[in-house]
Amino acid sequence: MMRGVFVAGALALGVTAAVAQANVIEQRQNLMKQNGAATRTVSGMLRGQTPFDLAQVQGALRNYIEVGRVYPSLFPDNSKEGNNTKALPAIWENKADFNALNAKFVQDSQTALTTIKDEATFKTEMPKVLQNCGGCHQKYQRQG
Repeated sequence: MMRGVFVAGALALGVTAAVAQANVIEQRQNLMKQNGAATRTVSGMLRGQTPFDLAQVQGALRNYIEVGRVYPSLFPDNSKEGNNTKALPAIWENKADFNALNAKFVQDSQTALTTIKDEATFKTEMPKVLQNCGGCHQKYQRQG
């Protein structure tokens, strides 16, 4: 009887850990989807495909800041592998660099939020923010 309780408890713990792992991967994927949507909006403005809209730019920057504040915590050691994750092992091998890149993204987004007042400042400041995306994705995201 006691053995059955122990086995059931161990199985439940294993299932809970797997669900937590899947959940954290799903959370970070959802946050990247949010960032992607925000980036599509501002990229269209940078390319002149859509009109400049300060409120949308500020919304995108606020999104980047909020996502950036949470994102590093979504890479616990037990989430190195999982369904459909594009996170490379380099994240866990170079955690300090990964966290520093994220912090720079947040800082550049905060600076842009206070600096961008019109289309001219947008075109100067926004590329600085977006460079952070590519730098991190090239090092820490599986392509394709």
